[in-house]
Amino acid sequence: MDAKPKANYKKTLRACYLGFITQAIAANFAPLLFLKLHNDYQIPLGLIALIPTAFFFTQLLVDIFCAHFVDRIGYRVCIVASEIFAALGLICLALLPELLPSPYAGIMISVVLYAIGSGLIEVLCSPIVEACPFENKEATMSLLHSFYCWGWLGVTLISSLLFTFIGIDNWRYVAVFWSIIPLYNIYNFATCPIEKLVDSGKGMSILQLFKTPLFWIAVVLMVCSGASELAMAQWASAFVESGLGFSKTVCDLVGPCLFAVTMGIARVFYGKFGEKVELTKFMIASGILCLICYGLASLSHNPIVALIGCIMCGFSVAIMWPGTLSISSKKIPRGGTAMFALLAMAGDLGGSIGPSLVGMLSQKAGDKLQHGLMFGAIFPLILIVFLILLKFVREKNKATDKKLPTSMDSPF
Repeated sequence: MDAKPKANYKKTLRACYLGFITQAIAANFAPLLFLKLHNDYQIPLGLIALIPTAFFFTQLLVDIFCAHFVDRIGYRVCIVASEIFAALGLICLALLPELLPSPYAGIMISVVLYAIGSGLIEVLCSPIVEACPFENKEATMSLLHSFYCWGWLGVTLISSLLFTFIGIDNWRYVAVFWSIIPLYNIYNFATCPIEKLVDSGKGMSILQLFKTPLFWIAVVLMVCSGASELAMAQWASAFVESGLGFSKTVCDLVGPCLFAVTMGIARVFYGKFGEKVELTKFMIASGILCLICYGLASLSHNPIVALIGCIMCGFSVAIMWPGTLSISSKKIPRGGTAMFALLAMAGDLGGSIGPSLVGMLSQKAGDKLQHGLMFGAIFPLILIVFLILLKFVREKNKATDKKLPTSMDSPF
């Protein structure tokens, strides 16, 4: 009798790579069109500003949904649905503003659709890869998350090139073009091997997670990770424009793109050499570098030095999000889908809080963005403190030959 063929987990990994690229497209394509949508459809900028709010709020709702229902529905059904929603949202973005009486309603419906896809990808791809029998999970997770950076870079550069060659008036064709990736990835996720992260009925409930002190440390780390990353990333273009006086187009490319490049390089670096570096120490070092970067950006009177701080911040924040997921999965092995979903929600919450606080404090300081960025340094500082706390607890448990708690009955 023929032996059972060995599962091709590399196909699963490739599907998740494309999943993160899809998420980057969903998050970063529409912002390239904000001014165009404002001019073409006479949509007030205040309503345009609600588009990213709707996107991230939808992702938060999806995170909550996943924590309760994904294990019942099944990973494969949900991850295939993520690609369908993402593709449908991008196609609708090209069609609905012209078909519906209210272009703005068409845009928002499209945003909600691909935000559902993006939220499912954010929650599911990490545990899908974590469940695969790869040797170095921490390095694999870092490499996986680097594809969001390359997707972010690719959608910005390629879209800008297409707008230049075919004209930005033809942006609808570009939206349909980007839908090809999730449409193709439907097949990948439908056919690749997908393992269960935790056996049915053995995963921790949300209440059990809430009673686990280590989980709350992970939540704080995720909030600080999201805030540290997006407080700088979302203000990078405006920072370059106000600090160096470049054109808006150049600023869009120089700020966010170089931030994405350095973040992607750091994640690839850890993905290749991570087994040689202890993750918690690497994250503490990253937090210290992030503090330095925020200091350079907010305190330097030299615009070039400030720009270097802004760009290198991408390198410093790269490991924070995937590193926290890896630590959590290792130390709370029965956390399951609920843990990944709640941690994604914490990261999204930090990603919305960080940029908002920077913007509000900049406004109070007379629209001085550097003053707002100075406050942003509090997030990597808190992250460092909690990583040291985590390391202290782990060393204490090693000394007593105990493991960190994995259930609600375990002491801290």
